[in-house]
Amino acid sequence: MLGTYFYHEIIRKTIIGFGTLFNEIYIKHDDKQGNVLEEIKVGLSYGPKQKYLAKIEEQARLNKPIAMTLPRMSFEMVSLEYDATRKTGITQTFKACDETGNIKKVYMPVPYNIGFELSILSKLNDDALQIVEQILPFFQPSFNITINLIDSIGEKRDIPITLNSVDFQDDYEGDFSARRSLIYTLRFTAKTYLFGPVADNPEGLIRKVIVDNYLDTNIQTAKREMRYTAVPDPIDANPGDPFDIDEDWTYLGDSKSYSPTLQTDI
Repeated sequence: MLGTYFYHEIIRKTIIGFGTLFNEIYIKHDDKQGNVLEEIKVGLSYGPKQKYLAKIEEQARLNKPIAMTLPRMSFEMVSLEYDATRKTGITQTFKACDETGNIKKVYMPVPYNIGFELSILSKLNDDALQIVEQILPFFQPSFNITINLIDSIGEKRDIPITLNSVDFQDDYEGDFSARRSLIYTLRFTAKTYLFGPVADNPEGLIRKVIVDNYLDTNIQTAKREMRYTAVPDPIDANPGDPFDIDEDWTYLGDSKSYSPTLQTDI
């Protein structure tokens, strides 16, 4: 309950995963004959675009090797909202193994949407267009990334990153000495999950499954026709161990039902 310490770093991992999508983007400058004069890797940092706009205004030269250069990208998390459309039962659980093979019980995660803004700052329009065209085709409108949400049990999930909108701004005001800044703002939503604490599971693993099949949905009046039973072989196999499944089909025709409490037909 509240007060039990746990920290899976899920939000932090989602932020890192989002930023990793854009850390290998390059632009090229060609001469009139189409020969490549230079290839530049676009810088990427976490922070609001206003921070970099302020640096541009204070900077006398935009191409100094030791100062901030354009084009450049920045991103930041701007929202965190509960997603009721992906809600599951609050009492549902699943079992998983930790690094030592111990069985853990985990409650189903809570769906949350994380909003991101990616800002592209450029002095030349062609540089900005090169960057934008290397991003937009991959979002139709979403792109999935795999994140290891809980390291201890190896819980990995595909997190869709959805592109919501693209805005353009030409920040060019003042006299001829003012620096021009072209700004593209891309807004995204990451549909992630937040997990609670991982608890020990005293119940152990399910090692036998019994399914009775009826010809009618009204099991009060319908008769059982068939029973399916499945057990692992060997019976003491753990997750990760090699094992087979022994299956058995038994044809029945009575009106009884199986009682898990008494472990017999009644």
